Amino acid sequence: MDTIADEIATRLRDIIDNTRLNAVFQPIINMKTAEIIGQEGLIRGPADSPLHSPMKLFNTARQHDMVVELEYLARHEVLKTFYELKGTGKLFLNISPDVFMSKHSKGGETLRFIETIGLMPQQVVIELTENAPSTDYQKLREAVQHYRNMGFEIAIDDLGEGFSSLRMWSELRPDYVKIDQHFIQGINHDPLKLQFVRSIQEIANKSGARIIAEGIETEEELIAIRNIGIALGQGYHIARPQSQLVNHIPNHIKRILGEKPINNQHLPSQRATVETLMKYTPFIAPDLSNDAVLHQFELYPEINSIPVVKDGIPVGIISRYHITSQFSKQYYRELYGKSACEMVMDGRPVIVEKSASLHDLSDLMLQSDPHYLSIGFIVTENGTYAGMGSGHDLLRLFTQMQISAARYANPLTLLPGNVPINEHIDELLIEKLPFTACYFDLDFFKPFNDIHGYKKGDDVIQLLGTLLKEQCCQEFDFIGHIGGDDFIVLFQSENWQDRCEIILSRFAEVAKWFYNEDERKRGGMEVEDRLGNRTFQPLMSISIGAVIAEPGLFESPHEVSSAAAIAKKQAKKMIGNSLFIERRE
Repeated sequence: MDTIADEIATRLRDIIDNTRLNAVFQPIINMKTAEIIGQEGLIRGPADSPLHSPMKLFNTARQHDMVVELEYLARHEVLKTFYELKGTGKLFLNISPDVFMSKHSKGGETLRFIETIGLMPQQVVIELTENAPSTDYQKLREAVQHYRNMGFEIAIDDLGEGFSSLRMWSELRPDYVKIDQHFIQGINHDPLKLQFVRSIQEIANKSGARIIAEGIETEEELIAIRNIGIALGQGYHIARPQSQLVNHIPNHIKRILGEKPINNQHLPSQRATVETLMKYTPFIAPDLSNDAVLHQFELYPEINSIPVVKDGIPVGIISRYHITSQFSKQYYRELYGKSACEMVMDGRPVIVEKSASLHDLSDLMLQSDPHYLSIGFIVTENGTYAGMGSGHDLLRLFTQMQISAARYANPLTLLPGNVPINEHIDELLIEKLPFTACYFDLDFFKPFNDIHGYKKGDDVIQLLGTLLKEQCCQEFDFIGHIGGDDFIVLFQSENWQDRCEIILSRFAEVAKWFYNEDERKRGGMEVEDRLGNRTFQPLMSISIGAVIAEPGLFESPHEVSSAAAIAKKQAKKMIGNSLFIERRE
């Protein structure tokens, strides 16, 4: 074993002495514009060496007390190569915290080298990697400030992995924070990972840091990250690390990031569209031979069907099961292998516009033959082919939405509770959409509930919930039940004020019938307080506090809810059913 260790150490010494390191780069992109904002510089050992892997290389260097020497050499190689390749934007330079603060650290060495080759510190982001523990935060803060004073920006790597990464964030206040790839991979079907990343994004909004999602490996993960509102991203699905700088992002990535995000985690299903389920699938022409189609299925074992498109218009679909079952027949291949595939295609596929609602798609699928759930459906944009969707994904999304809605719904009205309310407000703020937040509160409800019992009290609350559902636009407005007799509506309907007036009027007509004849005649009821004093309580009414939220006026759901609560208090000062509108400048 010692012989092997000695041999590895000798190889490492040779790599360092002869500078046998290679720099590779992976682009980091803006998730809104698909523009490349910078490159992460990575290092590799010789391709013919057991130390080719960076993890093996640096772990070995740490074991043999050569890590400081190796890291400075790696920094120089990354910086020099980036300059030689005429790199633009930011260069993220990996540095270990233990080397960062080592007594062997060469003060000012990195800055001198940068200036020597012609770069500027403003181009370089010091990315602190978490491959060794460190607890001397005071020393680390001083080192970070030293680099900041020279013009460098700071990033921390692998948030959620390694040593005390959240504390590092709190202590260092970095410019960039990278979320560990464990939380990115599979985020599109893991609610826990989704919630973790959402929480990190909320912290970033408060701290001023920009989040980088690393390890994006699939289109579904890319879409999920985009929908959350993460600022930056990198990963194999965008581009793999390579020796040449990547200066152009693939068109399909630009297309995905250019589309308007749809966050359907807690949205009413009416607002989620077919586009949510669409995946781009290569299509074939109707004159392609059956042999060639079968070859396509062999090349792509993950697809169950292939759309047939002519001049941009979908004309059919071919399922894997159908064509393979046909080819299994005796002499079929010899007779029809060279024939055009339109002879085996299904000429009546399910075709739907990507802007259609999921409910419309569901109705269409239910009206179609059951086998289309497995074959899938074709998605179009203005009649031309745009992609494919699967029945499995449709069922899974509906299930997720139903589970999510049930999890956070108020048990009395089944309306969304506080979590989806806040997430919906957050989405409206992120997308800079104008809306009006209306806080609905019942006046004199408690004495009614005390006198007439909780069953009648529940009936009144359900009545208000029903009135809101009847008068709000399902496509644009969001109704939430905060709890008890408190509701909130996030109106995007332009005639929201008219809708509120109708709700007030309808409630005034119906609510009086919850009282007995004598109470209706008197316009209220006598109640006794805790001290035995009798007071007169009027019939129940509704107070509505409305806040008009123009884009840029509020920064968080908390600010919106606080403003709506203040407006509601103003409305309650008014007599009877009332609407108070606050217009903030």
